[in-house]
Amino acid sequence: MWTKESLKEVIEKQLGDYLLIVVSNREPYIHMHKKGKIICQRAAGGVITALDPVMKACSGLWVAHGSGDADKKTVDSNSRVKVPPDDAKYTLRRVWLTKEEEDGYYYGFSNEALWPLSHISYTRPKFEEADWKMYELVNRKFADAILEEVGDRKAFVWIQDYHMSLLPKFLKDAAGNRIITAHFWHIPWPNPEVFRICPKKNEILEGLLANDLLGFHLRHHCENFISTVEKEIEARVDRERFSIIKGGHETMIRPFPIGVDDKYVEELAESKEVKEYMQSLKEEFLLHYDFIMLGLDRIDYTKGILERLRAVDRFVEKYPEYRGKFVFIQMGRLSRMHIPAYKNLNDEINALVEEINWKHSHEGWTPIIFVRRYINYPEVMAFYKLANICIVSPLHDGMNLVAKEYVSARSDNTGVLVLSKFTGSARELHDAVMINPYDIDDFADKLKIAIEMDKKEADFRMQKMREQVAQNNIYKWAGKVLSALLKFEFKE
Repeated sequence: MWTKESLKEVIEKQLGDYLLIVVSNREPYIHMHKKGKIICQRAAGGVITALDPVMKACSGLWVAHGSGDADKKTVDSNSRVKVPPDDAKYTLRRVWLTKEEEDGYYYGFSNEALWPLSHISYTRPKFEEADWKMYELVNRKFADAILEEVGDRKAFVWIQDYHMSLLPKFLKDAAGNRIITAHFWHIPWPNPEVFRICPKKNEILEGLLANDLLGFHLRHHCENFISTVEKEIEARVDRERFSIIKGGHETMIRPFPIGVDDKYVEELAESKEVKEYMQSLKEEFLLHYDFIMLGLDRIDYTKGILERLRAVDRFVEKYPEYRGKFVFIQMGRLSRMHIPAYKNLNDEINALVEEINWKHSHEGWTPIIFVRRYINYPEVMAFYKLANICIVSPLHDGMNLVAKEYVSARSDNTGVLVLSKFTGSARELHDAVMINPYDIDDFADKLKIAIEMDKKEADFRMQKMREQVAQNNIYKWAGKVLSALLKFEFKE
């Protein structure tokens, strides 16, 4: 089984003197002003959750957009800072963006074009030439920062996600064989019929095919990508090697299902700090019910939050005997509110929560508690520990680490996971109660099954899922990607 130690051993043995660089849009640690002081918080999100422990293990360099309002005050003259602040393990190099660049590159092309295009959740992508120009400009800006850090050395560059599809080509064009690149695409890759509507499809495919290694969560996404390349550009597909050759350059295409640091999650969930948060949350939300259901997501149309709320509504309608015996807590962190689709979704969620609570309120009881405030990681663990049932119901998702974190936090093998079939996690966590979030009546029935599940069966299912999550932990994911990456040779 992969561990932090075994990953570190692989890195120390095989990486040698080569520089290892991770690149992402979001930075792992953000410096902000709060009450007259500068504080540092670990950023939220699946990519950060996954990669922070990896970088701590390998003492590498992380290049990311510096977005905190105190970020510039904490870096040196080269825009670098050591992180984490209390126990420095690696270096963060911040890239600075103007508001116009961030608006076009991040809110525009990344999240109004590529995000809905990839998730196929019936939100129409929006393609603007001005957004594309900013996307291209910012990818070049990241390339310049990386090339500055690499200098004359040889480096492995591990690129994260859909914000950086042009970066591999910019790096290869400038540094040639001195840089070997791996790129992990953390969201789904759509089928060719969907992707073909993208006006910049050729540029994106050519950018990604400059990588030496291109990874997705699932083999299905790899096959979608290969089929897309076959239909859209001139390249040779080698299905035996699962690779694509374009212009004499070969890109290996591989599935790498991502995991979590299950041991860290388990230890944190059992800590005194989390137990104190549990007590505090019980008092704050008056959690004296027989059953507590939990949803924990960014406010995003791919996460199936509206469908989840409608399922809770239907559950109360169909099974009124549970009135007053349960509560559903939806934690929803606001994000991308500059984008109309997100603002409209937030308004729709607010209205639906109010409507459902008004309809079912009874003697001071309402079924839904909707919380939109920042919660730190120990608080997340406290919610996991309090929830008898965790509902993870995306309409389409690459993996979904909330499901795996919830399982990791349940060290006593209690709790039931209700999981969308349309997540990557569903390919591994077969003992969850599976739902189709579009089928509201069946969804409601599955909530009843989760509540009424025999304790022995629930414990058995959770134990099996915990074994699966432990086996496919974050270090296995990182180890497999890095092991594949390190097989590439620097050509003279």
